Amino acid sequence: MLQIYCGEGKGKTTASLGLALRMAGAGMNVAFVQFMKGGDTSELASLALIDRIAVMRCDRDYGFFNTLSDDDKKELTDCHNSLLDRAFSSGFDAVILDEFNFAYGHALMDCRKAEMMIMEQKDKKEIVITGRNPADIFTDAADYISEIKCVKHPYKKGVTARKGIEF
Repeated sequence: MLQIYCGEGKGKTTASLGLALRMAGAGMNVAFVQFMKGGDTSELASLALIDRIAVMRCDRDYGFFNTLSDDDKKELTDCHNSLLDRAFSSGFDAVILDEFNFAYGHALMDCRKAEMMIMEQKDKKEIVITGRNPADIFTDAADYISEIKCVKHPYKKGVTARKGIEF
């Protein structure tokens, strides 16, 4: 089935990590693919301890979209396309595409190929996409959509991201 975690609130990646943990505990092999994230995040240390979860991400932290050069965008797009190929060509029971919606929405991948991969596989394996503003093609095809709403966040009081909480 196809699941989507979207919305403006904190917790989309965290929810998908919880699902990955549950699936691995049930004996499933999970590809956890992170788009737009190349820097060190705390979940990587925990995921490295779980044999049934394969983390796939770019080797470089490209920073924020609005600071990317055209060369960076091309390199990042190539990396994202490679991640999709690896995740969908291997024998995973589940594919989690973290921050997929942003990368897809900014054409930082071959969007038609991504659509085809997801649509062809959603009835054969569990696929999860996260991020704000999912495209209609995916919301129309989704079996689950969970929207995470931000009611209150310390960022609005000037508190920066905290290790172990936001990253």
